Amino acid sequence: MAEPALDDIDYLVGPATPHFAYQIRARVQALVRDLPDDHPVRRYADEKIELLDRLAHASSKAEEGPDEGDRPGRARLPSSAPAWEPLPPRP
Repeated sequence: MAEPALDDIDYLVGPATPHFAYQIRARVQALVRDLPDDHPVRRYADEKIELLDRLAHASSKAEEGPDEGDRPGRARLPSSAPAWEPLPPRP
């Protein structure tokens, strides 16, 4: 198999949703497992793995757009959590 590239990571992570974040994280980890820690693709994959961890506790990818924290009624929707501010992990 050819050495993974940044595009390979983006191909996996790009369409990620909260529901499949952990499955995609496992695929990214497997893809870069044999790369050294200081490899640029490995470092990029580690950043995306952190995003997938946050996304797994979110209700939308919401990487773009404004924070709607002050939107009326949002406080009553605990599942409304973007990737940059995910819900806390379950105990």
